[in-house]
Amino acid sequence: MNTKRILAGVAVAAVAACGGILAGHFANGGAGSTAAITNADAATVNGKQSAIEQLWTAAVTNPDGKPQSLAIYKGHPIVVNFWASWCGPCVEEMPELSALHREYAKKGIQFVGLGVDSAANIKTFLSKVKVDYPIYIAGFGGADVARAFGNNAGGLPYTVVIDANGAVRSTKLGQIKPDELRHTLDAL
Repeated sequence: MNTKRILAGVAVAAVAACGGILAGHFANGGAGSTAAITNADAATVNGKQSAIEQLWTAAVTNPDGKPQSLAIYKGHPIVVNFWASWCGPCVEEMPELSALHREYAKKGIQFVGLGVDSAANIKTFLSKVKVDYPIYIAGFGGADVARAFGNNAGGLPYTVVIDANGAVRSTKLGQIKPDELRHTLDAL
């Protein structure tokens, strides 16, 4: 009797693991880890506002709690990194993002961090860790914006590259690979 229960439990776990792997595979755009999204893909999500418009109109604040608008970045190439202070891979990639921000600033490419976290957590984090690009707090509503860009898995970090025309050039679930991101940025 116990053997049957154990085997049934193992079978359920195996099916769940396979489902999770498949979901992660499709969330990452199939075979690759970086997925390009066309304007048509980002234009409408279930009849709702486009992902780009959701980004420009998202309710965000600076770390001091003052309301901000991301619309100031319209018409400029931008790298948006969705992150949280409790996300180990997010924190690990921040020095690389800061270095890339400094490298590509002269090309007019702006990096922005959107914290999918509480204001208190982000403010505490930023008091300990220096980040060279603007950080905004989107709270847990930031997950909805990331989802609009194709992050159906809801994982962090999630990075989106948008060109000056408002076209999504790439998305990346998980830590960035600097060389891959450079390749995308060099094409802007």
